[in-house]
Amino acid sequence: MARATPPLESDPPPGATPATTATPATAATPATAATPATAATLATRPPTYRLTEDQAALRDAVKVLADERIAPRAAEIDRTAEFPWDVKELLASHDILAIPYPERYGGLGGDLLTVCLAVEQISRVCATSGLIVAVQELASLPLLLAGSDEQKERWFPDLATGKLLIAFALTEAEAGSDVAAARTRARRDEATGDWIIDGSKRFISQGSVADLITVFAVTDDTQGTPRHKRLSCFIVEKDMPGFAVERIEHKMGIRGSPTAELSFKGVRVPDANRIGDVGRGFELAMRTLDRSRPGIAAQAVGIAQGALEVAAAYARDRKQFGQPIADFQMVGAMLADMDAQTEAARQLLYKACTEIDAGAPDAGRWSAMCKLVAGDTAMRVTTDAVQVLGGYGYIDEFPVERMMRDAKITQLYEGTQQIQRLVIARALTARR
Repeated sequence: MARATPPLESDPPPGATPATTATPATAATPATAATPATAATLATRPPTYRLTEDQAALRDAVKVLADERIAPRAAEIDRTAEFPWDVKELLASHDILAIPYPERYGGLGGDLLTVCLAVEQISRVCATSGLIVAVQELASLPLLLAGSDEQKERWFPDLATGKLLIAFALTEAEAGSDVAAARTRARRDEATGDWIIDGSKRFISQGSVADLITVFAVTDDTQGTPRHKRLSCFIVEKDMPGFAVERIEHKMGIRGSPTAELSFKGVRVPDANRIGDVGRGFELAMRTLDRSRPGIAAQAVGIAQGALEVAAAYARDRKQFGQPIADFQMVGAMLADMDAQTEAARQLLYKACTEIDAGAPDAGRWSAMCKLVAGDTAMRVTTDAVQVLGGYGYIDEFPVERMMRDAKITQLYEGTQQIQRLVIARALTARR
């Protein structure tokens, strides 16, 4: 891939980050919420995105790579439920993992839209493989947004080359959508300045294969402390004593991406591994999700596009009553709806990426909208793809049954569809 991706015309200056937005766990604040008038104004703005020549070239190159090198592995990855280390190396060798990292640290310096273009094309043939890119970006975002220069210099070069993998540990058994309910604790050792982490995290994508874990833990649980001021963010290294992978979940879809339960028993973390200010972890997590949810939307759009392509090809070739089933109006109508829904989700995703990169005050709203629409689209389109293929869609001779299973997770992780609706509604109805 090219070593640099020019920013869109609407990109913020280097170092700019999107504003913090209202989240489902807290009421919108005057500084971050979009008023109804603002939302109405934003809705009437013309689209501000377009793909640059470099972005289009990267998209096309990733598509070819996915078709030629990843698609032949997809069924086996799903069947064995093993992490595809060969695909990780392939993505690293083609600089795809380097896209979100600044050029000064060996990355491509790509924006959010560029990352999503890559995730979309890979997920079109293998959702597990697309998730490798999405998780690497997700778990690196706290460092991108709040990390020190020393921390970036320390970790980004190896993350960009894929030498290191990183996972994002926010969710707990009793703290899913309610992030502020986390029970994992980090207490300060005043003698050394280190932090001692105790607790567990659940449903952590790629948690068992990651070298680094971005962990959010409670650093202030005193009575009266606001819930959104309780958390801080740390980088835990896999070889730190007290860290362990407790189990790997058996899942419906994205089976090649290990979803792990992690435990922290007296894990001693140096203060140099703390990301951002103490007590600002909740805010950092929300800013991270505002930028990472489009990656899940991109995965969903890719899954939908892949299922659409399989269904359309099958409908052209499959004959019943002496003619291709595509000639039957009801089948044609299903394909038309699948195509329209997929393209609509894609356009919303691209628009959302550009708004978020431009520092939109309602970045959370755009992020939630694109994930909501894309996740629901992926489920509808893959379900209809199975229907178009009939009995063949229900067996693993064709990939649509896998795509349907993979699609479901896009409605669940990084906030359920119900949470996305709450985020959108609160952004629309917030008052200054």
